[in-house]
Amino acid sequence: MSDQDTQWKEKLTLDEYRICREKGTEPAFSGCYWDTKTAGTYFCKCCGEALFDSSAKYDSGSGWPSFYQPKEKEVILEAVDSTCGMIRTEVMCRHCGSHLGHLFPDGPQPTGMRYCINSASLSLKPSK
Repeated sequence: MSDQDTQWKEKLTLDEYRICREKGTEPAFSGCYWDTKTAGTYFCKCCGEALFDSSAKYDSGSGWPSFYQPKEKEVILEAVDSTCGMIRTEVMCRHCGSHLGHLFPDGPQPTGMRYCINSASLSLKPSK
């Protein structure tokens, strides 16, 4: 195990590590943010990078926090994910490489995109 893996395991819970560092997925409707309406900014659980604003969050009915756009396009890294018998777009934190979730072209306007994100990959700082 690398020193970096050891550091992540010390910082994250077992579930957070599985999701963020091993590209896992939490069960639908189980994460702490899937139905949160609190105004604020969502940060990367691993490195603290600002990723999403609550103003872009919407109820997709999927059971995961969904956003129609990131706070800044540059904070998200995209990659092809061909696991689970389908081709999807994985989204990761560009700063630390943490797995966040997936991107689908079935979201609302103005972007038509759905960033389907694991709650375990995020931490919410409420607005004041």
